[in-house]
Amino acid sequence: MSELNAHPYTIAVASGKGGTGKTTVAVGLAQSWQGPMTLLDCDVEEPNCALFLHPEMVETSEVRTPAPVVDASRCTGCGACARICQFNAIAVMGTKPVVFPELCHACGGCAKVCAEQAIREEPQRTGMLEIGHRDGIRFVQGALDLGKPMATPVIDAVREQGAIAPDPAPGRSTDPPMVVVDCPPGASCPLLAAVTDVDYVLLVTEPTPFGLNDLRIAVETMRVLKLPFGVVLNRSDIGMACVKTYCEEEGIPLLLEIPEDRRIAEAYSRGESLITGAPQMAGALRELMRRLVGMVGEKRASEAYEEAAR
Repeated sequence: MSELNAHPYTIAVASGKGGTGKTTVAVGLAQSWQGPMTLLDCDVEEPNCALFLHPEMVETSEVRTPAPVVDASRCTGCGACARICQFNAIAVMGTKPVVFPELCHACGGCAKVCAEQAIREEPQRTGMLEIGHRDGIRFVQGALDLGKPMATPVIDAVREQGAIAPDPAPGRSTDPPMVVVDCPPGASCPLLAAVTDVDYVLLVTEPTPFGLNDLRIAVETMRVLKLPFGVVLNRSDIGMACVKTYCEEEGIPLLLEIPEDRRIAEAYSRGESLITGAPQMAGALRELMRRLVGMVGEKRASEAYEEAAR
């Protein structure tokens, strides 16, 4: 394996809204690839890749993030902690500090500015991390605890596992290692955490006015982030050309079309994957992955050349 291919290729699968087939595509891509594969479920508020992959879980751990704890006996009520916090996670009522841990972003600023050393940070559980495997696929999913508002620490924990290159599995080819990231829907902070430093983003949508509207939002987000992206059109033959027209006008590559197929819907309802319902899609998904590897490989080679020329 060349040095350029030693680092796993990371492909994010995202969508402007839920229900477009994002998870269906992510699991199908993971199952179609014949090289080492890691599938990351970063939709931590509603992880469901496992429903279709059926992995054997072998490791479970807690995701914990630091939150401020105030020693009231040392606090003078100066308010320095409240002034530095941009998220209002700590306030001073009269001379008494009040902490709102659900707003804390764990920056540690309040503890650093406290002259009396009245604030310390203690880890608090935010969610769970589970690791498993199925048919040579290394699988990692995060689950945000009920009532916790901050999904990004759990997503970060899942993404960290993507840096671990999967071992070649028996029966798999020598194709380069890949990481597929099933992202949260939408275009807010959880999505940004999931797509950080990925090589390419696949935007899954459907040919409806709602699908087009949310695709526009997702496209603008990718352009702001300066991430390369293309579109996968699910249920492509239901009769509306609005998404295809938009992609043509905007110069966005339409990389794959998945037709409306009752067999896929029936497999989905049984908790089975896209490839189980439509085995003929395996080749198309694998070819898409090879195309992405080629595009990302060229980009890596160009960046390496530019770096060497400096």
